[in-house]
Amino acid sequence: MVTDREPTDIADALREWMAVAIDEARVALDHDDVPVGAVVVRNGEIIARRHNERELTGDPTAHAEVLALRDAAAAVGHWRLDDCTLIVTLEPCAMCAGAMVNARLGSLVFGASDPKAGAAVSHFRLLDGAPLNHVVTMTGGVDAEICGELLREFFRARR
Repeated sequence: MVTDREPTDIADALREWMAVAIDEARVALDHDDVPVGAVVVRNGEIIARRHNERELTGDPTAHAEVLALRDAAAAVGHWRLDDCTLIVTLEPCAMCAGAMVNARLGSLVFGASDPKAGAAVSHFRLLDGAPLNHVVTMTGGVDAEICGELLREFFRARR
């Protein structure tokens, strides 16, 4: 994560980056995708930002996290993202958590927990290193209410 900032600056930076992820999540609404947004930060700079595109592309793997990791790897020039932080509005699913392990992601910051499909803390805890071979440090609950309300509004409108 960011190491050249004071602790309060880190919290401020996380909220700023989460705000960008929330903006990305709102873009997903333009094409009727579930509003999840993600950014990847390296050395204090955003190197990738994406939102869900499953409905837009018809690709079941087009989750914000996977797309952001792909873009980050292209920006870095290799697949290892151990010096990167992924900030995402919703706790990752099993597919996305697996992608983070395979990318050797350094850390994850997420907003809302996902009690139904969350694979970071809610169910499978795939980022803890067991049974997989890599630990991704995590911080959850950053702007969780804002992130959660965006999702609740989306699903309320579809009922």
